[in-house]
Amino acid sequence: MIEFREVTLRIGGRILFEHASFNIFPGQKVGVTGANGAGKSSLFKLVTGSRQTDAGEVRLPPNWVIAHVAQETPTDTRAVIEFIIDGDAELREVEREIALAETSGDGLALARAHARYAAIGGYQARANAARLLAGLGFAAGDSERPVDAFSGGWRMRLALGRALMCRSDLLLLDEPTNHLDLDAILWLQEWLAGYPGTLLFISHDRDFLDGLADHILHIENGQVVLNTGNFSAFEQARAQRLAQNQAAFHRQQAEIARLQGFVDRFRAKATKARQAQSRLKLLAKMEVISRAHVDSPFEFAFRSPEKLPRPLLQTEDVTVGYEGVPLLEKIGMSLMPGDRVGLLGRNGAGKSTLIRLLAGLQPPLSGERRVSSELRLGYFAQHQLELLRPGENAVFHVQRLDDKASEKDIRDFLGGFGFSGERTFDPIAGFSGGEKARLVLALIVYQRPNLLLLDEPTNHLDLQMRLALIRALQDFEGAVVLVSHDSYLLRAVVDDFFLVADGGVTPFDGDLDDYRAWLRNRASSTSSGADGHRDAGASRRETRRADAERRQRLRPLRLQLERAEAELERCSKRREELEAQLTDPGLYAAEAKDRLKRLLLDKAEAENSQVRAEAAWYAASEALEQAQLQTDMAC
Repeated sequence: MIEFREVTLRIGGRILFEHASFNIFPGQKVGVTGANGAGKSSLFKLVTGSRQTDAGEVRLPPNWVIAHVAQETPTDTRAVIEFIIDGDAELREVEREIALAETSGDGLALARAHARYAAIGGYQARANAARLLAGLGFAAGDSERPVDAFSGGWRMRLALGRALMCRSDLLLLDEPTNHLDLDAILWLQEWLAGYPGTLLFISHDRDFLDGLADHILHIENGQVVLNTGNFSAFEQARAQRLAQNQAAFHRQQAEIARLQGFVDRFRAKATKARQAQSRLKLLAKMEVISRAHVDSPFEFAFRSPEKLPRPLLQTEDVTVGYEGVPLLEKIGMSLMPGDRVGLLGRNGAGKSTLIRLLAGLQPPLSGERRVSSELRLGYFAQHQLELLRPGENAVFHVQRLDDKASEKDIRDFLGGFGFSGERTFDPIAGFSGGEKARLVLALIVYQRPNLLLLDEPTNHLDLQMRLALIRALQDFEGAVVLVSHDSYLLRAVVDDFFLVADGGVTPFDGDLDDYRAWLRNRASSTSSGADGHRDAGASRRETRRADAERRQRLRPLRLQLERAEAELERCSKRREELEAQLTDPGLYAAEAKDRLKRLLLDKAEAENSQVRAEAAWYAASEALEQAQLQTDMAC
């Protein structure tokens, strides 16, 4: 187990935490939480041994294999699947032993190495790596592309996949969902739920914490406390400690009133029924959440827009893409004050491109984008964090927007975003990613927009700031278009979803739970509410005919997959037969040298055949899955 004994850690003279004592037992899944800068990542460094304690000690079992995600992915010209397989260090070591034994002609060492290779699952390694790549959102053809061909966000996915490939005793993940879309997050949560080792993960994603953690390790006010249960259970316990604070009661009532207002307005409206039910689920948690975060340093609100024209923005039959190649076609949207729109779809499907189109930053290839003359946009995207002036402070950035505002008023305004005291005059260059994100949000709020376009606004925000953002968005009088992998934020804010997929943008008839169900069951066109696009009035005969046509279109791919599975099974049996023959001690006598050589050559050929069969099986599986997805979308 992992033992912390009276551990104290300081950075630059500041105490992050002191007298921390707790035990983490094998197999536990521990979510590590706390405000940005509280010491979560530093605690991980204590576990890996890359940082030493100022007092106390940290103990781990001596033979544990620890896997973690590198902060930076180095440049690499090799195929990504080889990069992923590198995560299994023992496998690579055995491969080197096999190569060395083959070179030296040491038959006994070669047999032992092959036996070890089989025992650690070496023959399945390539297929396992391919499944990891698919789960993380990579296309079938990406496995042979060089690592250098991918952007920074996709390289972080590769780094995550490499850590998952390691057969570790302890897995450390620092914000693993930051570079993933909702589809990949759902897959990752299910994969980690089946991970047999000990898991420590830092996350600000409330739903991810609730769905995975069985313990919460919370760092706050210089103390580290290990709580049993998921994040909701932790909030319940913390809320009880704060229940006597009257401010908690007032904040609780305000949150319930906000959500209850939505439910009262839309409960009887058929098109909003699912969303109303989703909000009712949130009401059950809201009292606890509000009390648990009563001491949050963040509290702000969007100032009322000067004008609220109707409509704010419209697109009509718009096609958008790059270098003349369409990415999304026939986009028709009309945004009114009070709209709350969430965009769903895989990474790369075009969600950010659609946001850029709405913001006027990506010109349409055809069609028309019309905006009101009184439109005031508030656009948040990750690249805007880099547009801040590093040598200037937070007060300066607000003064650029309003040179008539007094310094006192600006500092009061920035206080709602967690900038207080001399921090408001510190250069931006020393700000963390979370502080930069908060400042960009503050600048947007200050400009009194009537349309907010938010592309992953929570990537660098901690739980308390996310809650403050949710409150502000719920009270915002204008329209919101939101892209986010934070499912709690989407459920709490969004009223209507649009699905960005298959080159189009279409309304999604359902809430986030329906979308998750649709992702799980997209191979089945008859699953209730999963695709959201089947005509509810279609006759049973038409449905049966459509299903028959679908089966006929997919039949060749299914047959191809069946043949690939049969070939893979044949190759596996042949390899197992040869391995069994190689266990005969008589083979390693001098007189059996020629027979041993033939068996080793046959085994090498069988292994190569199995690798080819696994690749064919994987390609057939991917082809069938893609065809099923396209067919379901067309229904």
